[in-house]
Amino acid sequence: MPRRILVIDDETGIRKSFMLAFEDTPYEVQTAESGEKGIAMAKKSKYDLAFLDLKMPGMNGVETLRELRKMDRDVPIYIITAFHQEFFDQLKKAKEDKLDFELLQKPVDSEKLVAIVRAIFEGSARY
Repeated sequence: MPRRILVIDDETGIRKSFMLAFEDTPYEVQTAESGEKGIAMAKKSKYDLAFLDLKMPGMNGVETLRELRKMDRDVPIYIITAFHQEFFDQLKKAKEDKLDFELLQKPVDSEKLVAIVRAIFEGSARY
């Protein structure tokens, strides 16, 4: 069974870029356009890794992180954002609450994304 990646981002172009980045890999990518939809998908199916946008309408990335962590404390979660400072206090509180996540600064090119995922799943590539 292939490793499954959940991408939650309100931008269509970002979701498509993830699909393209991983089309020639053994990983299965599924996308959601909102935190609410991503949470619903995670409740129905298990994912091995999640990428979240930080700034989204409705449920933002930190709120989505909190909900995902209620379901699974161990799945690697990467928050990808260009708005780190705007959410600094929320991210700091999430760390204080011991909600494990990594931050990636936008833009992230597809080669780096694939290298990160390979490092997580296979322990092979460096990023």
